[in-house]
Amino acid sequence: MTKYLISFPSGAMVLSDEDLQAASDASHAVVEEAKEAGVWVFGGAIDESVPPVLVDGDRTVTEGTYPQTKQLEGGYSVLELPSREAALEWAAKIAVACRCAQEVRAFHDDPAS
Repeated sequence: MTKYLISFPSGAMVLSDEDLQAASDASHAVVEEAKEAGVWVFGGAIDESVPPVLVDGDRTVTEGTYPQTKQLEGGYSVLELPSREAALEWAAKIAVACRCAQEVRAFHDDPAS
């Protein structure tokens, strides 16, 4: 089994308040479906009101983040699935619920995680 990150940037969801509530309800239904199927690992959204920081090995804390990840925000799900095809199927369900395309990435297998 491989863990897959299924995600979207917050800017991809441009919805009215009414549509946002419907998308929220639909996405929660997909989460419940994934939990019932036993494939749900973790999910959530980046809290954009809390600024990111970098923490170095000497415990130095610096405001900001790596330049390449400056725009890291949005919604994320991690599912453990038997194949890439299964990941694409779940991503399509999430895309329908959230009303925006989803990015799919596989994690390297790490037996310790």
